[in-house]
Amino acid sequence: MASIEPVKEENKMAKKDVVNKFKSLNRVGESKAELLYDSGFDSFDKLKKASIEDLTKVKGISENFAIDIKDQLKKKTKSAPEKKHTKAEDIVKKKTVKVKAKKEETKTKEKKEKDKDVEIDQKEEIYKVKKKPDISKEQKEKLSIRKHIKRRTPEFLREEWFRYKKIPKAWRRPDGITSKMRINLKYRPNKVRVGFRGPREVRGLHSSGFKEVAIQNVHDLKDIDPKTIIVVPIPLPIALADNLCT
Repeated sequence: MASIEPVKEENKMAKKDVVNKFKSLNRVGESKAELLYDSGFDSFDKLKKASIEDLTKVKGISENFAIDIKDQLKKKTKSAPEKKHTKAEDIVKKKTVKVKAKKEETKTKEKKEKDKDVEIDQKEEIYKVKKKPDISKEQKEKLSIRKHIKRRTPEFLREEWFRYKKIPKAWRRPDGITSKMRINLKYRPNKVRVGFRGPREVRGLHSSGFKEVAIQNVHDLKDIDPKTIIVVPIPLPIALADNLCT
């Protein structure tokens, strides 16, 4: 009796393993797996070799269900030999990917360094010091004040420009009797006033400090001081330009 008990336990263990394998198939539960085992399919290989007719003899397995089981078994047999080599292949692939990534990083770093060197060289060649005007300290201070005033000045827009399409945005002084903007009510936009004006000493000057002068002829260049004045050429009409060239 003692020798028979371990054999039964071994059979039970074998049955459990086979049933668990059968359960890995879709739509096959524990009861179906045990039915398959009891009907003679006591291994996975026997289930693979079994025909659809053999499977339909088992209780609760229809023809469509048998075809589905056979399809699943075929897929598993195809994927099984590929899985054996996956671990070794994965290790090799990971190593190759790491090596490639390191090589690409080194290449990108070298390229960036080269590009930086080229950009620095180009900047050194292209960059020229901007010309500065000869102006007094007072004028420089006034220019900085004007810049500060310019930052806080709002955009002056025409009254009710948003209401009608025909009204442009260009500023016009409001003069209506019932105009809320004319009365300077707080909820209306700002009006042009003296407080938004820049210092008198710097009015008409460019932001750099030069005075802009329009030039039409070569003779106009005689009275220009290059230390304080910038020349702004006026584009001539095509007919006049052609006459001058001829």
